[in-house]
Amino acid sequence: MDKIFLIYKLSINKNMSWSSNDNNSPWGKKPKDNNKSSSNSSGSNYGDDYIKNFQDKLKDMFPKNNPASLSLIVIILLGLWTLSGFYRVGTDEQGVVTRFGEYVRTTEPGLHYHLPFPVETAFKPKVTRVNRIEVGFRTSQSQFSQTPQTRQTPEEALMLTGDENIVDLNFTIFWIINDAKDFLFNVRNPEITIKSIGESVMREKIGQTPIDPILSEGKSIVEEDVKNNVQSVLDYYESGVLITQVQLQKADPPELVIESFRDVQRAKTDEQRLRNEAEAYRNDIIPRARGEGERTVQEAEAYKQEVVAKAEGEAQRFLSVYNSYKTSKDVTRERIYLETLEKTLGKIDKVIVDNKAGGGVVPYLPLPELNKKRNRNSNTTNTGNVNE
Repeated sequence: MDKIFLIYKLSINKNMSWSSNDNNSPWGKKPKDNNKSSSNSSGSNYGDDYIKNFQDKLKDMFPKNNPASLSLIVIILLGLWTLSGFYRVGTDEQGVVTRFGEYVRTTEPGLHYHLPFPVETAFKPKVTRVNRIEVGFRTSQSQFSQTPQTRQTPEEALMLTGDENIVDLNFTIFWIINDAKDFLFNVRNPEITIKSIGESVMREKIGQTPIDPILSEGKSIVEEDVKNNVQSVLDYYESGVLITQVQLQKADPPELVIESFRDVQRAKTDEQRLRNEAEAYRNDIIPRARGEGERTVQEAEAYKQEVVAKAEGEAQRFLSVYNSYKTSKDVTRERIYLETLEKTLGKIDKVIVDNKAGGGVVPYLPLPELNKKRNRNSNTTNTGNVNE
């Protein structure tokens, strides 16, 4: 150490001698300037004093006859180097310690210690942060606008469907770090790997699916299948990554044929609407027809029971009359005769003339009064039928 300071001092003194003696300067003589001589002398004195003070401070720090001070400084530096091994793992992080590049252990959130650099090194990846990878498009924030700007990448977005159609597809993969050790040591470029696997699996799934489910109700099925398949591949690689969600952002036909495709979709919508209307009409008319048929059957059944009951009643009455007739034929014959006359002549306007009355005189028949009475009875009958 003393040799180093001696060489440094000799070099400074030599430079000072060259700067003070222009004739002995290795760069030759400098032109004299009487106006600047005073300023140069004051500046050189200030520089000499500064260098001298710096040398004195260094000598005080490293005295020649006091090795204990040097040992103290070494101990202090060694203590600082030892204390540099403390590190803190955040609540959203997971610590991974390596020794000369080889994995040693994984630490949880909190304060920990590892052997100082370069023996051991601690990595602290954020394991709870949800990362996203965009496929088919890129989102960027412009400094002139607060809304994100979206840029399409057709080489990633255009995919062939199972029915040989082309679909313009944008989707996003959301993932987190599941195992920090596997994430750091098993995969070189995790984001590129996840993006390549996600795009490959999505193309495989789209190639097995017709275009109609992709554009309508089958999106959720595609998302779930792609998520599971991507996770299976990443688990096979032991990448330490967990796929939380695969979200389809856009699924449309290519721009060149999108209007024609929309016409087809409108036609299919009209077809579905007409089909629904026909189904609604069928659901309305069939139950009504079934109700009418059931009502007709019930009325026929009631009429049948009524006719049967009436016939049975008539037969029973005839049997009772017949039994009465067998016991007393004259009385029964006369009663039947009178009942028959009552039924046949009861509603007819008639005038009964006794053949014994009047002798040979022609009786008077009030025909006008009989006609009025008959008309009055017919009107009363018609009114009763209307009320019923």
